[in-house]
Amino acid sequence: MATDMSALAFLGTNKVGVVNKEIPSAGPCDVVVRTTTSMICPTDVHTVSGVFAIPEGRTLGHESVGVVHEIGDQVTGFREGDRVAVCAITPCGKCDYCQRGHSAQCNGMLGGYKFTAQKEGALAEYFHVSDADFNLVHVPDALSDEQALYASDVLTTGLAGAEAAQVPPGGTLVIVGQGAVGLCATLSARLLGAGLVITVATKADRARMSEKFGADVVLDPRHGDPVDQVKDIVGRDGVDAAIEAVGSRSTFETCVRVTNAMGTIVNLGYHGEGTTAPLTVPVIPFGLGMSDKTIRAVLCPGGRERMLRLFRLLRNGRVDPTPMTTHRFGFDDVERAYKMMSNKSDGIIKPLVTYAW
Repeated sequence: MATDMSALAFLGTNKVGVVNKEIPSAGPCDVVVRTTTSMICPTDVHTVSGVFAIPEGRTLGHESVGVVHEIGDQVTGFREGDRVAVCAITPCGKCDYCQRGHSAQCNGMLGGYKFTAQKEGALAEYFHVSDADFNLVHVPDALSDEQALYASDVLTTGLAGAEAAQVPPGGTLVIVGQGAVGLCATLSARLLGAGLVITVATKADRARMSEKFGADVVLDPRHGDPVDQVKDIVGRDGVDAAIEAVGSRSTFETCVRVTNAMGTIVNLGYHGEGTTAPLTVPVIPFGLGMSDKTIRAVLCPGGRERMLRLFRLLRNGRVDPTPMTTHRFGFDDVERAYKMMSNKSDGIIKPLVTYAW
């Protein structure tokens, strides 16, 4: 039986490469999965750029599915050979944060984000899942690997943003940024009953995808201030909620400016790339601090039950994020896939990576 594997690893700031590593072992409550399919996330690119400090040699990735390879002796819900998936967020299910229903922040700030940030990632031929009975989920036969992968990160994150926005049925929402997470927020906003979904996208292909995913109006910020454009549509008070899905200071400020009094600003963007300067809140649109606006910073929750609900939405055709799969690669070409994501070349949104077994 093989004892080593290939993995895409962080090799220094803005450097990645495929390296050879030992196949991980399962602890008592853990499972090791043999990977069949993965995706690469912009978060991997942000991390490699130096935003998030990790040791050289750490395996990247947090979007992978596969079959159970090894099971810890205290795991009860899985058998070798089971087809499984796991969320990018893998909380323990036991700490105070998890017990209070905030599994994304397991054991402290960003604590549920373990793959790559705290342990070996999942862009490898095998990967390790902690607290498997809490985090791992069987993939239904009716779902493809590709569909299951979307549930692991971008779909659950986009949904978390739409949930946090708390737009009333028929209410108004702006989503600034139409990358993979922003597009999934658009899908989710329509699913949750928003009456008017306005998105902001610079690239023509993302604008077309946004319309396909349910945006009522797509604005181009190159054609004028998005805040002015939105208020021309909904009136001077602005929208009920705005979702920031880019990770820049200017788009965050746009979201504050475009919401009405008592509005909600949801941050989904990954900030810190290029600058760690403080985010600023424009004072007048914030009502001098008295506008009753709410700002929420969101990381998607983890756990088996949420994944099962997402699978149900996918299986029954309520949502279909798969048009975002713009490119397909074998794992032997994963470095090129990562480079394309890093350069944002050839209109890439989500690359699907398959493993040859």
